Amino acid sequence: MALIEVENLCKTYHTTAVPVHALSHVSLRFEKGEFTAIVGPSGSGKTTFLNLVGGLDKPTEGRITVNGILLADLKGSQLVEYRLHHIGFVFQAYNLIPVFSALENVEFIMLLQGVGKKERQQRAIELLQAVGLGDRIHNRPGELSGGQQQRVAVARALASRPEFVLADEPTANLDSHSADELLTLMENLNKEFNMTFIFSTHDARVIRRARRVITLQDGKVADDRIQSQS
Repeated sequence: MALIEVENLCKTYHTTAVPVHALSHVSLRFEKGEFTAIVGPSGSGKTTFLNLVGGLDKPTEGRITVNGILLADLKGSQLVEYRLHHIGFVFQAYNLIPVFSALENVEFIMLLQGVGKKERQQRAIELLQAVGLGDRIHNRPGELSGGQQQRVAVARALASRPEFVLADEPTANLDSHSADELLTLMENLNKEFNMTFIFSTHDARVIRRARRVITLQDGKVADDRIQSQS
């Protein structure tokens, strides 16, 4: 059984006079342990796809199944629990809590999960050190650059040790060195814990490291290929 199975997925937005078909009849399977990049031009449906798989939005048509569970069957608190315990999110807008320090932002998901104070603080510090922010753990988001906030967001997504991570342009605000370090961290987690990563990206650095590359064009799958790893 696939970890994630998407069947005939469609999403249409009616916010303008002309309906916008963000996704049109997309069917894909993701096995546990994948390290996959979803690519395509702006407006191709990459972010919409991640939002639907993450349960942040509902499809107009189609089915999304995760570990045999149909997302449409999860209601209210069930959907919240699903996201909390199974998914790590990395958003383009970071979505950090402005009054929390970097450490508190990374700890927050673990707090909601009921992880003890000592364990969650230790794990948060280790992750912030791993993304190069060991000296900024007590800084709030407003005291950090865009790239530093992005790294806090990635550390937060990984802290809960989710089954899979949905990352929307995770290296967009990082220099080459920071991006490579971050991707190496994700690769290590992928190999050590068989953690699944699905990225939307324009970044050639991410695409090079991905083992599978899916291309979306006008809301449809234009290509789906496995890459050989050098």
